[in-house]
Amino acid sequence: MLGPLAIDSTSRPPSLVMESLYTSLFPSSSSTKLLQSPKMAELKASITADAKLEMWSYALGFTPMAIVKCAIDLQIADVIDSHGGSMTLPSLSAALGCSQPVLRRIMRYLVHRRIFTHTASSYSQTPLSRLLIRGAADSMAALVLLESTPTMLAPWQRLSLRARQADGSPFEDEHGRDLWGHCDANPEHSKLLDDGMSCIAAASSAAVVEQCPEVFDGISSLVDVGGGDGTALRILVKAFPWIRGINFDLPHVVGVAPPCDGVEPVAGDMFVAVPKADAAFLMSVLHDWNDEECIAILRKCKEAIKEKVMIVEAVIGEEEEEDRDKYSDVRLALDMVMLAHTSGKERTLKEWEYVVKGAGFSRFTVKHIKAIPAVIEAYP
Repeated sequence: MLGPLAIDSTSRPPSLVMESLYTSLFPSSSSTKLLQSPKMAELKASITADAKLEMWSYALGFTPMAIVKCAIDLQIADVIDSHGGSMTLPSLSAALGCSQPVLRRIMRYLVHRRIFTHTASSYSQTPLSRLLIRGAADSMAALVLLESTPTMLAPWQRLSLRARQADGSPFEDEHGRDLWGHCDANPEHSKLLDDGMSCIAAASSAAVVEQCPEVFDGISSLVDVGGGDGTALRILVKAFPWIRGINFDLPHVVGVAPPCDGVEPVAGDMFVAVPKADAAFLMSVLHDWNDEECIAILRKCKEAIKEKVMIVEAVIGEEEEEDRDKYSDVRLALDMVMLAHTSGKERTLKEWEYVVKGAGFSRFTVKHIKAIPAVIEAYP
């Protein structure tokens, strides 16, 4: 735990670190004379300057997403990888068919953001750039491409209007239907969504398998509710081959999911009925829905299972708690994504208790892992 003067500068913006230092050293009860001293005036001016600099990062906040999307569109990481992991600017420019002066400026920014490295003669891959290689096992390119589409960006402009409404969704206000209806009517966007969600499913499933495999002990059949293209189940049945998997989602989703040994695709509506199995598995599903909808989904899961329901979702710290692990920023940002795109939210432990108990489960446990989500097990 941090003491009153121990400031974690790695997780707080510079202006906030400076302001915390200022207020801890000179609380409001300090003398007026001390606060008006030249050194205090200098410190206050420094805090203001840092705040202005930090605000520039918000004003230009779209830039990193846009340039990373550009790198994916140009397939910069793919091309460098295919040339042994390092290329000179002229050879990279020729391979991409790009203007060399323009590409140099783009690469300068990407190097500054540590996405590539640059020596005197060439650009090289980094762990970040390898995540932009399309089709790689742990690629996150599809997630960036999804969130940077005009379809997903436009609802953000309506967020202030959403704050003045009791309910609703900026996505639905913008596009005339909710995200799922929009995907049903637009197969291209549905594919982008499935691919983006597959990135999340791959990372989260791998973390669950590695850090708490015991949750699958004694489970011979598992229905993945809202399983998308089946990424999570493919990872799970490979790790636990005794499990028979059921990939359950809407018809237009499972209809294009790739086949997998040990996984049966089943089309349906989770608000109507869920296929029978020992356990149900819901990953990044319930955060898309409001409390009443979550309770309805969980009730259908409860009717279908013998043992338990496993929920792999973020657990947000209560406002009065310190939530300072390295994933907390992502969890809170995802909550804003839910606000812009769905009727749902990321939930605190108390909010999870409300929906789980509201669905009729007698008890639940929470396993925190070193990842964005936790593993919640709900028992009938």
